[in-house]
Parts: sequence; C-alpha cells; structure tokens
Amino acid sequence: MTWPVGTRLLGAGLIGTTVLLAACSGGDELILATTTSTDNTGLLEELVPIFEERTGINVKVIAVGTGAALRMASDGNVDALLVHAPDAERELVRSGHVINRQLLAYNDFVLLGPPSDPAAVASEPDAEAAFARIAQAGAAFISRGDDSGTHKKELALWMAAGIVPAGDWYQESGQGMGASLTIADQKNAYILADRGTFLALSRTLDLVVVSQGDPALINLYSVMQVDPGKGRINDQAAAAWIDFLLEPETQDRIEAFRREEFGRSLFIPTRGKTESETIDAFSAALAG
Repeated sequence: MTWPVGTRLLGAGLIGTTVLLAACSGGDELILATTTSTDNTGLLEELVPIFEERTGINVKVIAVGTGAALRMASDGNVDALLVHAPDAERELVRSGHVINRQLLAYNDFVLLGPPSDPAAVASEPDAEAAFARIAQAGAAFISRGDDSGTHKKELALWMAAGIVPAGDWYQESGQGMGASLTIADQKNAYILADRGTFLALSRTLDLVVVSQGDPALINLYSVMQVDPGKGRINDQAAAAWIDFLLEPETQDRIEAFRREEFGRSLFIPTRGKTESETIDAFSAALAG
C-alpha cells in the first residue's frame, strides 16, 4: 500500500512500526526507514539525539523489516534508509530509487537453537549443512517470513542447501527480530538472527548459538538517500545524516556501542572499506 506523503507516518504506525519522536523542536525533518535490528539493539537511540542536537533536524525512525523499508523508499515515503540486504539494495540503486548508498557497518548472523540442540547442529560450522540437518531432523524452526534482510539471508541459506522448507516444523512469525526470537524461545525452535539483536536480548532468552563463523553469515549494513526526484524528499537532511554516520567520531561510537556490556561490538564500522574489503577482513578474522 502506498501512503500519501502527508500521511506516511500514520500509515506506518498502522502496520506496527516504531516511531522515535525527535528530541528537539522546529527546523527540518528526516524520515528514516530502517531494519528492526538497529531499533532492537538501541543503536539509533544512541546516535539520533546527537545528530538532532548538532543539526537541528528532527529524526523520525520507522523500524520495519528491510523489505518493507525498501518498498517505502521506492514509493517515496521516506527520505533515507539504513538496511541490510545488499543484493536488494543494489537493485534499488540500479532502478534509480535510491542514491548515495554507503556501506556503514557489519556484524554477522548466528543460528540459534535450544540448549538441547535436537538436530545436532552444534558440531557443524558450515551454515548450509547446519540448515540441512534441521530439515532432516524436522526440528522446529521459526522464520521471520517478513522479507526482512534476515529473512532474505535465511532463504538464501535454504536454497544453497537445496531445501525448500515446508511442513509443520517450519513456521513463519511474520514479525520483527525481537518478537521472532521470543517466539522461537517459547517453542524451543531454531532461528537465524543478527548477532547484535541476539546479544541485546540474550538475557531474556534460553536460546544459545549453535552455529556461527561461516563467512557466508556476514551481515552488511548500508545507509542511502531516496531519489530526490520522487517528490517531497528531504535530500539535504538525508545527505547530512549519511555524512554524520560516516564521520570518524560516529564510527567510533558505533564500535563502542554496548561493547563493554557484552565484551564485543554489536556493530563493527567499516571505516571507508569497500564491501569486498569488508568481507575479506571478516573472513580473515574468522580464519585467524
């Protein structure tokens, strides 16, 4: 559904999105669509007030699955994106819906499951093989099923494993990462999650990491502007937001965010590296 520009935030609220009201008054407004992981972890609660105070731009954040965020951009209902589905993002760039796409940070996806590990995947570091074991065992698996970046990655892993998931063991939540983790925890099910959200919510969950460390599980986050030609797009505010996120001081803040609490960074800034260089660095760190 496409909302008129004047009612786009109301429409977003009706589908259960999260709106962070600006801390300062007056001036410009930036409407940012983003993945639920930046909301669940609290990262934007850390960064947005600093940007608002510095620029006088009010930021309203709509936290949804990446697929929904990309559709909002293509419809011209937001000014900027912060998402994590590189292939879909590149398609949006090619189609001219977004410009100025910049790689911002990364973490990784982890396969979670109950401590009992009924599909015996804890001994399998290869993500595709781990997914195959879950299907073979018919062990409960919760999919977000919402066209989010995490859902896209999950489907890619099933495809790589040569499996079309179906049956009573495979259930779709249709919800964001935090809610889906709660459902998987209650059902003693496996689930794919971004590490940042898992760490942020881990104290409330019995789920444990059962497979990690496959280079295919890198999780890249990018920020971009919506094409100003779509109408009432605040391209200046969007450009200012991207510049702010890429500043060395902000990149330091991203790396330090909740690192002391968890003993590791929830998001690792790319600091100007290309996507290829970032993937190589991630793979090298795993090998080391």
